[in-house]
Amino acid sequence: MVKIENEIQYDAIMARIEELLKVVNDETPEDNKDYVELVLLSNLVADYEDVHYPISKPSLPEILKLRMYEMGLNQGSLAALLKMNQSKISEIMSGKSEPTLKQARQMAVSLHISPTLLLGV
Repeated sequence: MVKIENEIQYDAIMARIEELLKVVNDETPEDNKDYVELVLLSNLVADYEDVHYPISKPSLPEILKLRMYEMGLNQGSLAALLKMNQSKISEIMSGKSEPTLKQARQMAVSLHISPTLLLGV
């Protein structure tokens, strides 16, 4: 089998991976037949999932909501932290507005977020 052709094959391979995970661990030698099978099947699944279940990049509001949750912030405290007014934060959070370059830089520094995520690159 060179690639997974359909969901039936995908489901069967996923079931086999679950079985292999019970017998393969960090101490299993790389030349062990179960280890080799697990690696090969995992690669097949990864290729199939890349095509059929792609993961899109998160939007700026999604990134900010996650970071706010992680840092225990609400929109008011986020605005204070970023030295921005609450209405601008609200516009950014709703997707109605994009931050300026200066604001994006402040977000990256204050929220410890990669600038590439903030700029969508």
